[in-house]
Amino acid sequence: MNLKTIAATGLVVASLAACAKAPESIAPSYVSEVQYQSYSCTQLGQEKGRLEQAYAVTAKAQNDARTGDAWGVFLIGMPTSSLSGGNVAAEVASLKGQMVAVDKTIIAKNCAPGPMPS
Repeated sequence: MNLKTIAATGLVVASLAACAKAPESIAPSYVSEVQYQSYSCTQLGQEKGRLEQAYAVTAKAQNDARTGDAWGVFLIGMPTSSLSGGNVAAEVASLKGQMVAVDKTIIAKNCAPGPMPS
């Protein structure tokens, strides 16, 4: 391999590493359940529904950023969405962490399973 090939390969690998991750591959950030301990089961169900809706919107934005990055790397060699602020991985991780905390609180309070109020 010549130096140009090695440099080009390194650039592609670095660009791909900077691409937005798929929402399902982003780990939840830690969120304490303490903030939800005063919630009733109804309030926890409502919060869970709100978080699930927010996650759906944010996951779509993250997938859009991922697609934009793939096109950017393909067309110009740069993850354009991540560079322009489209990567919302931190928000995805936060929402996932909040959902985990709410779920743990629901379990700890022995809230009845079933459809949660909207």
